[in-house]
Amino acid sequence: MERIAEGEYAVMEVLWDEAPLTAADVAARVPEDRGWSLATVKTMLSRLLAKGVLSHEEDGRRYLYRPAIRREDYVAEESGRLIDRMFGGRVPALVAQLAARDKLSPADIAEIETLLKALKS
Repeated sequence: MERIAEGEYAVMEVLWDEAPLTAADVAARVPEDRGWSLATVKTMLSRLLAKGVLSHEEDGRRYLYRPAIRREDYVAEESGRLIDRMFGGRVPALVAQLAARDKLSPADIAEIETLLKALKS
């Protein structure tokens, strides 16, 4: 699966939340702080179609876009790439890094403990 650039990911987030949508619908739902025009959104949609992560169908004179991949599948693949690249494929090394940088709150630690207990049973 091809990687999705940060800007393209914003478009995918819109479509994962609601689909199918027209380009104008997507443009209306992309966070306003991006300041994207309809033309910019159409460029992003074209790139995502070329990567095979979106599909589209004709609806009269317009296209309806929908994800061709599930959010969960993409996140799992990207997470794996990050862990492989940055931590030698070792999840404990990632957790240790987060802990060392004070990025884990007490609530995060409790959630990780709950996950680990569930994995053990």
